[in-house]
Amino acid sequence: MRVREPPTESSGRAMTRPPQPAIGASPVDLSLAQAAARTLHTAATALAYFDRRLRLRFANPTLQRWLGTGAGWLDQPLGAVLDTQSALAARSALLRAAGGESAQYEGQWQTATGPARYVRGQFEPDRNAAGQVVGVVAAFSDLSQRHALEVQLRKGEQRYAQAFQHAAAGMALVHPDGQVLQANRALAALLGCENSALASYRWRDLLHPDDAVTCAALAEDLRSGRNEQADTPIRLRHRDGHEVPALLRMSQVRNDAGAQHCLVMLVEDATQRRHYEQAVARESAFAEAALDALGDAVVVCDAGAHIVALNPVAEALTGWRSVDARGRLLGEVCIASGAATAAPLADALQQALDRDATLALPAPLALRHQLGFDTAVACTLAPMRDAAGGVIGAVLSCHDLSETRELTLRLIQLARRDALTGLPGVRSLPGRAERAVRMAALHGWRCALLQLGLDGFRRLNAALGDATGDHAMQALARGMRGTLRDGDSLYRGDGDEFLVLMPRVDALGAASAQAARLAAQVAAITPEGAHTALRASIGVSLYPDDADDADALRANADAAMHAAKAGGGGVTRYFGSLPEPAAADARVVADALRHALANHALSLHYQPRVDAASGRVLGAEALLRWQADGRDVYVPDQLIPVAEDSGLIVELGTWVLREACAQARHWRQHRRLTPISVNVTARQLRHERFCAELDALMAEFAIGRGELELELSGPSMLTGGAATAQLLDRIRQRGVHLALDDFGSDYGSVACLARTPADTLKIDRRLVRNVACDDETGATAREMIALARSHRKTVIAKGVETPDQAAFLRTAACNQLQGFYCGAPMPATALEQRLLAA
Repeated sequence: MRVREPPTESSGRAMTRPPQPAIGASPVDLSLAQAAARTLHTAATALAYFDRRLRLRFANPTLQRWLGTGAGWLDQPLGAVLDTQSALAARSALLRAAGGESAQYEGQWQTATGPARYVRGQFEPDRNAAGQVVGVVAAFSDLSQRHALEVQLRKGEQRYAQAFQHAAAGMALVHPDGQVLQANRALAALLGCENSALASYRWRDLLHPDDAVTCAALAEDLRSGRNEQADTPIRLRHRDGHEVPALLRMSQVRNDAGAQHCLVMLVEDATQRRHYEQAVARESAFAEAALDALGDAVVVCDAGAHIVALNPVAEALTGWRSVDARGRLLGEVCIASGAATAAPLADALQQALDRDATLALPAPLALRHQLGFDTAVACTLAPMRDAAGGVIGAVLSCHDLSETRELTLRLIQLARRDALTGLPGVRSLPGRAERAVRMAALHGWRCALLQLGLDGFRRLNAALGDATGDHAMQALARGMRGTLRDGDSLYRGDGDEFLVLMPRVDALGAASAQAARLAAQVAAITPEGAHTALRASIGVSLYPDDADDADALRANADAAMHAAKAGGGGVTRYFGSLPEPAAADARVVADALRHALANHALSLHYQPRVDAASGRVLGAEALLRWQADGRDVYVPDQLIPVAEDSGLIVELGTWVLREACAQARHWRQHRRLTPISVNVTARQLRHERFCAELDALMAEFAIGRGELELELSGPSMLTGGAATAQLLDRIRQRGVHLALDDFGSDYGSVACLARTPADTLKIDRRLVRNVACDDETGATAREMIALARSHRKTVIAKGVETPDQAAFLRTAACNQLQGFYCGAPMPATALEQRLLAA
């Protein structure tokens, strides 16, 4: 037998197979060969050698155990020891190795007698000294355990993929850069497209732009670790263009390094929920409208006698706003006159609940208003049940038995509806705003209030005429109605102002979009005869970003609107972006006002009051003016709150009284007797030295009877009980007349007419505004004037701006008129010239 010599390093050919022991080799070489043989026989790896015919010539014990064929494997091809499919797959790799290439094989092995295995085979060509392939060396590793685990993992992945694709809720995996990695069928259905197409989108492309901004901020919160999960309402952009309301729950998957690997988006279709919420809102609106339309006072209580709601008539009878009364005990709000507590009502409520029956109280029962006057009422209490029939509270109904009931009801209705535009009046806003804030707090969303004021509308109205202005306001109201979303509401404010309540917004962008729509509607209107379109200043306030309650929401929207006007108008300002803070601005104004008082930098203007029949000037109202730094002109509505908060109101009021008394003396000396009216606040009136200072001023300037009149609000004049009544009586004994301001602005001023010490009643300008254009308002004004004159009061109409208003009031027997139609506030010298020319 020819012995082949092993290759050496000098031969330049790599060793390709284990060396064969040579005859006569040294003991050391023999021991190495034996060690190699032992290694082959004990290796855990299955080893084989195939000859040039691809027949198995060698199999180590491990491979023999796998094959399980005894000696039957020798000189057999693979197909003889493996099943056909396994043999075919392995033979492909074996052929490549026989052709001189390294080859790998991985797959299932099934022998005739042994168990199935999953193996990986490495096939290497065996070359002779000439480099010719003379066989193939193969090594096989058993990967059965790993393969079984991989199969389980794949099955788990398949189950996850099936669950992902067939989930009822929409799902998406999103890369941190915003690219959609994977989306399921439910999300695709919400968007109206195939889920395979969603992988070409970025997440923001699937959302409303405002919601895309919100989602980006939430994703950053997740990435930074500030939150582990985020929930937010969103609007998906359907393929056909419409918006799909949805709820998004966002979480994240981090990699081994802790970095954000991807975002998991769980999207629930909120269309049905939105429809349900809208249905509940409509039902609540219907219930509220029905409650508001009732001619009787209605007070809703829970089973613990805590106030839940008051309708407008109940607000009028008690003097409580529903939002302020909510949560208080019935006895705090509905007080039976003559009793220290509300025991009659509280006891009756408990009886009605105990008996589970309607209970009528003996009539009449006198109900006490916050201002201190009583109203005769007939009361009924009835249990209130839930859907299951359980008693959850009670309803108190009070029927007004007084002579002013019909007038009161008309005033309530007029206050809640603007006659010119048909919009709800601003007095309808507080309750709805408070409810919007409560719902926002409950559900974790935002609400917004927008206040719009027309720029320069008063000047335009004066130049083009009242009819043109009215037509413009009506057209504007119609246009703005069309900009509202479902659930939003539009209100007519004072003068040229409108308000929009948005009970649910997901971000500031929704309010910004509404402001833009309103501004576009304003810009689309060019009044007949005007050279330019209208412009508006808009203020925006959000809950909870800018305000803690409904009152603050309204105040902040107003502040933002005035900031827009102060900046030149025609823009939208957001309360959250106003310079910090408003309180600091008030302190600056207060300091400047204090300096102005000390340096005589204030002045008084006088607005004439004229006889309704002849137009002759019968008096004038003193109105404070202050031009700070030669720029801003502050008027009473702006100055009084600052003076009240800073403690300057008494000093400022004394200065106004002194200047008015000095002017009255001057006019008397020049034979131009013109009684002067001065506004006095409640704090000023109740100051301990008010009467003493008034006496001193009257003595110093020799003020005679009827030359001075003090204008007071209803609360100032009617609260405080006997002490206030005695104070006002002392003032009248000095020959000073008293005027009740804003008569008809609320139920109290009408209901307490018989007991008011005022000589003069000034009709609220909001009522005067519509007397000539709305029959109901006109009829109410006529009845108010007749009622006042029956009590021998002088009636003055404030805010008269048009000839039609003046003509109506003249025929309604109103005594005097005051407003821009009769004369704007002017310096004393200008009024003197008018008196001289008369």
